[in-house]
Amino acid sequence: MAIFGKPKKKMASVFERTEETSSGLRISAAKYNMIIGSVLCWGFLVNWLMVKFISYETVAGIHWLTFLIGYFVCCLLGILLITRSQIPIVSFIGYNLVVVPFGLIINRVVHNYDSYLVLNAIRVTGLVTLVMMILGSLEPMFFKKIGAALAVALLGVIAIELIEVYVFQVHHGFIDWIIAVIFCGYIGYDWLSPKPWTML
Repeated sequence: MAIFGKPKKKMASVFERTEETSSGLRISAAKYNMIIGSVLCWGFLVNWLMVKFISYETVAGIHWLTFLIGYFVCCLLGILLITRSQIPIVSFIGYNLVVVPFGLIINRVVHNYDSYLVLNAIRVTGLVTLVMMILGSLEPMFFKKIGAALAVALLGVIAIELIEVYVFQVHHGFIDWIIAVIFCGYIGYDWLSPKPWTML
C-alpha cells in the first residue's frame, strides 16, 4: 500500500535491518545520529509537555476501558507504522502514536508525586540523554573502550545493592547515583553500536 511505500520482496523488521537489507537512502553516521537523537528528544519533550499541561483529572476522566482499548490500539498501530513503513514521515507518525499514549500513562502514574519533581526528572533525563549522545559522537574511542567496564560495574553495583537490601536491610542513596552514571555511560556506548545508516 502507498502508506507503507514501495513494497520489498522480503520486509525485514526495523530491529533486523542492516546496511545490506535496507533499501533506504544512505546517509552519514553523523546525520543518522542527529535524526535519531532529535526523534528521541522529541519524545521526551512531548511527554514533558503532556505532564505539564494535561491535568490528571482530564486523563482520569476517561473511562478505564476506553483508555485501555485506545492505548493498545494507538500503540499497536504506531508499531505497525514504525516497523512496516518505508516512508520516514509515516514512521514518525507511528512513533508519536506510541509516545502520546505513554505520556498519558505517565500522567496517571505520577499524579501522587510532586509535579515539580516529575517534570524535572523528565527534563533532566532528556538533557542527560542529549549530552551523552553528543559526547558519544565527539569521543567515540573513549566510549568504545569502556563498554566492558560498564557491564562489570553495573553487575557489581547490582550485587552490592541486593546484598545490602536483603541481607543487611540497608539502602544507600549514593548507589542510585552510581547506577545513574553507569547508564549515562551506556547511552554514549550504545550510540556507537553498528547501525544501518539509512533513513528507513
